[in-house]
Amino acid sequence: MNRPPAPGESPASPPLFAVLALLWLAGGAIRIPLLAVPPVIPLIHDDLHMSETQVGALIGMPLIMFALAAVPGSLLIARFGVRRIATVGLSVAALASAARAAAIDIWTLYAATLLMGFGVAIFQPALPTLVRLWAPTRTWLGTAVSTNGMLLGVSLASALTIPIVLPLVGGSWRLDLLVWSVPGLVAALLYIAVAPRTRPSAAQTAADDAGPLRWSPNWKDPVLWLLGFTLGTNNALFFAVNAFVPDYLTSLGRGDLIGMTLGWLNGSQLFASFILLGTAERLQRQTWPFLVFGPVTALGLLGIALCDGVWIVVSAAAAGFGAALTFIVTFGLPAILSPPGEVHRMVGGMFAISYTIAVIVPIVCGAFWDLTGLPWTSFLPMVACAVGLTIFGTLLSLRSAAH
Repeated sequence: MNRPPAPGESPASPPLFAVLALLWLAGGAIRIPLLAVPPVIPLIHDDLHMSETQVGALIGMPLIMFALAAVPGSLLIARFGVRRIATVGLSVAALASAARAAAIDIWTLYAATLLMGFGVAIFQPALPTLVRLWAPTRTWLGTAVSTNGMLLGVSLASALTIPIVLPLVGGSWRLDLLVWSVPGLVAALLYIAVAPRTRPSAAQTAADDAGPLRWSPNWKDPVLWLLGFTLGTNNALFFAVNAFVPDYLTSLGRGDLIGMTLGWLNGSQLFASFILLGTAERLQRQTWPFLVFGPVTALGLLGIALCDGVWIVVSAAAAGFGAALTFIVTFGLPAILSPPGEVHRMVGGMFAISYTIAVIVPIVCGAFWDLTGLPWTSFLPMVACAVGLTIFGTLLSLRSAAH
């Protein structure tokens, strides 16, 4: 059968260093456009006259696409091949991210954000599939490297926007978003030019003879739902805290802490990812990362809401570290638990569940603030997510250990 490469195909012996570099770059490219927005939320808020609920909706917009397009992304990978869909996803995400700079009102900003989310959404099931395909004997290393790229992208966007990028572009949030779209375009061009081609394996050829490649998630699998709930609570609190910290600190009259708080919130995640580059394989399927760092995340979120001064920054660092460690441990499981050629199915279902949760939570956080008039109440749904992360992650690790 003449068909494009798809999940389950074996690579033509790509060098490990080269594929790890591509996985790392793509991880950063899909996170930078998302986290470029929180540091400039106050500017967008004033320019487009947004309410706090609309701020929550803006953060939730790409997550809506992550939820809606996760399973179709699995279908596209099965039909057209993982490398091709990864390249298309990176290209759409980068171009739509740049288009946000031309928004004339909240609705055009929403439209560009949704399109950007679609590009990231169809790429996300490709990333663990590429890990399994390009580094089949080093999946935990591939996962740790790709998530390190994600967290580095998050850290750069958070830490460099206010002190460096905004001054260079004259304080324009539009030009700032344009600058942060460049890494995604570079990643897309490299995937077009140098990403390893694949050739059908004997197992895949037999699958072709038997019938079409499967793409629909197995919704009856309890492990899939545990993956979805664990990643969902993690993603929800992560996007929500990045969205509401700037306006929350502004409401306290501590706008001077925005850059430092976001920098430590996301920089501590990068620190956690570097630790896991050397220890990821020893943490796989363990319960203690969730039992320890789920509560650390919850306490950190409470500290941001209840403390003042430098303790807000310390609390943000604790919340970021705990969230990052549990995220990396969870993100690596589908490539381990899925049979060859099935990773995209598990990941598609996991993302559909997880981002449905992540869409709802930031909007609920904004609604708490708007309805009560008390800024600190926006953190209550985030704390609830950290508690859920601890519970679901522990159950997931127990199930995966017996898998």
